Amino acid sequence: MRPVLFHCRSFFGPASFLALLIVAGIGLAGCATAPPASDPDALADYRQTNDPLEPTNRVFYAINNGLDTVILRPAALAYRYVVPGAVRTGLHNVLANIGLPVQFANDALEGKPRRAGDTTMRFLINTTAGGLGIFDVATKWGYPDHDADFGMTMALWGVPEGPFLFLPVLGPSDPRDAAGFGAGIALDPFTWVGTGPALAGWSAFKYSRQALNALDARERVLDSLDQIKKTALDPYATFRSLYRQHRHAQIEELRNDNRATIPVWFPQPADTPAK
Repeated sequence: MRPVLFHCRSFFGPASFLALLIVAGIGLAGCATAPPASDPDALADYRQTNDPLEPTNRVFYAINNGLDTVILRPAALAYRYVVPGAVRTGLHNVLANIGLPVQFANDALEGKPRRAGDTTMRFLINTTAGGLGIFDVATKWGYPDHDADFGMTMALWGVPEGPFLFLPVLGPSDPRDAAGFGAGIALDPFTWVGTGPALAGWSAFKYSRQALNALDARERVLDSLDQIKKTALDPYATFRSLYRQHRHAQIEELRNDNRATIPVWFPQPADTPAK
């Protein structure tokens, strides 16, 4: 299951990510005051919401919403209008296939051999039989996709999520997921391969990939986000709730996936009948 919420994390590289975290750190001075103990219902709601930085988060949400309204949503609409659906699906599949090395690294770090085996087979099958990932042949052959990122990995390691954050441009997050996003950049081979002035073409490919990731992610949630913004009394609170529910569901699914063996890739002898 992919997130309903859109964020632009895939669009930014290490330098941009560091700059945005610095901006976010400066803005953390705006904190919500906890209700007094004499109002237990309000205090319980405050703790459940786990959003002590809500005043600052709402400012960043307003900025992000403005950027989305002026730039990202129109670009996604144009992308949907100009590019046929089948082509958009193929581009999405290629982008997902390129991201499989990072997914495999997280599968391994999580100690999930079956997931790591599925990811390996997906990369091999879709890169070859799927035409460099244009077609998702692996799913039809019994190797389904799954969610994996370093934020989920750290959750499995016992790292707490911390308070809710709405980071500038990056969108809804928390300290664990923000750190995980940075680790994901570091794990991505494209971050380090092809640097230097002699490989300007490769750099253009990397930036094109980031831009396509952002367009693809935003286009895929056009209808969902439009509906939320149209019907929700408080879109910020709705996005906060949906983000948390989705992340908790992803992590719970990961915890419960305890398949200990890799897929059976080769024919096995028939089982010996029990005596």
